[in-house]
Amino acid sequence: MIPSKKSAVLVDGVVLNGPTTDARAGEKFVEEACKLIMEEVVLKATDVNEKVCEWRPPEQLKQLLDLEMRDMGEPHHRLLELCQDVIRYSVKTNHPRFFNQLYAGLDYYSLVARFMTEALNPSVYTYEVSPVFLLVEEAVLKKMIEFIGWKEGDGIFNPGGSVSNMYAMNLARYKYCPDIKEKGLSGLPRLILFTSAECHYSMKKAASFLGIGTENVCFVETDGRGKMIPAELERQIWQASKEGAAPFLVCATSGTTVLGAFDPLDEIADICERHGLWLHVDASWGGSALMSRKYRKLLQGIHRADSVAWNPHKMLMAGIQCCALLVKDKSDLLKKCYSAKASYLFQQDKFYDVSYDTGDKSIQCSRRPDAFKFWMTWKALGTLGLEERVNRALALSRYLVEEIKKREGFKLLLEPEYANICFWYIPPSLREMEEGPEFWAKLNLVAPTIKERMMKKGSLMLGYQPHRGKVNFFRQVVISPQVSREDMDFLLDEIDLLGRDM
Repeated sequence: MIPSKKSAVLVDGVVLNGPTTDARAGEKFVEEACKLIMEEVVLKATDVNEKVCEWRPPEQLKQLLDLEMRDMGEPHHRLLELCQDVIRYSVKTNHPRFFNQLYAGLDYYSLVARFMTEALNPSVYTYEVSPVFLLVEEAVLKKMIEFIGWKEGDGIFNPGGSVSNMYAMNLARYKYCPDIKEKGLSGLPRLILFTSAECHYSMKKAASFLGIGTENVCFVETDGRGKMIPAELERQIWQASKEGAAPFLVCATSGTTVLGAFDPLDEIADICERHGLWLHVDASWGGSALMSRKYRKLLQGIHRADSVAWNPHKMLMAGIQCCALLVKDKSDLLKKCYSAKASYLFQQDKFYDVSYDTGDKSIQCSRRPDAFKFWMTWKALGTLGLEERVNRALALSRYLVEEIKKREGFKLLLEPEYANICFWYIPPSLREMEEGPEFWAKLNLVAPTIKERMMKKGSLMLGYQPHRGKVNFFRQVVISPQVSREDMDFLLDEIDLLGRDM
């Protein structure tokens, strides 16, 4: 039968018959854009012979990109040209010579998972709208909990290690004072928390955001390697208690941002047990060492933590963002702390097991299925493949350290224990100078100048910073399995090439 053509229905001047989207044109655009991504990002941008970046200053880039949004839409060929420009002028973080951050490289399996989730556009709050991804998250969290060494636990994926640390701080406060959820801050004692002087800056942000106040974050001194000093922690806890404050949380760090230091967790856990404090471990960077039988000793004692932040998007390359907060408690503490019982989402009379509607233990409503990226990579490589990824990155780090020791003009700040290699490049003009104020003032200018030159050349990207009284130095981080020994050699050769005239 041929369906009869219905007359047009207008509401407020809008024709409602049939879709207005040109599906065929849209599908063709997606097809052509995916081809462009494959050629320019997956293939070309990972080629060591290509530039890491095509540097342009902001005002020039504004003109090149044509950022103006207009009343009328633009044709697809123009949109594809814009896509080409976006790729051209973006930093290629999957390039083998991108060493700028604590993430790098391209994991093909995670990328496919991201394509899938972007196309499906799920939100992970209820089983009815996200059945597969909720089960995947449950399976991944269970496995991560196993690697921490807990017999059971809970957890949730969220947008970033900073958010994981905020979750943990709020959870510890709720455990200390459950009334805060309903009654708020009024009437509470002066809550105070303790963390390493080398901790991630998100601890201050979380204290500010949660109303604890940055003045109530006690920064515990570290040793020469950047590790928290347990005796100093205990001294500060006693001092705070004497002054009438209420200690409730200690945050240890496993893999500090700059030096890659691992705090002594067993000793810190002993102190937390003596004083009845929640122990959170920020293992956003260093947590992936748990996958390696050789290097998991760096996190000795992590099983004694009450909560752990761990970012698979860093060393394990699950793709930004992929960050988990893991909690030892199995009494539904996360849900008790964060639940708001929205009746339009979390109805208790649904036709399936509503315990799988996990969204009420999140501070978010809409939430991305980030665990799926890690799950896909884990399924593809297996635990042994992930272990090899960690071991290889740390072996390359060791190779680079030994090369730095051999080469004139390069000087390590300290022997690394993880993948953070911190070093100075000393140009020929400074090599015979005495290490006094003038020497350090001049050396402070070297890393920023070389960084500018490498960015404008596009040959590599490497981070630098001053740190606790030490002038600017380079911090090189090895992550990607696409990185080779030749890239380590190139890194040192290029720095020397770009800086030898200084």
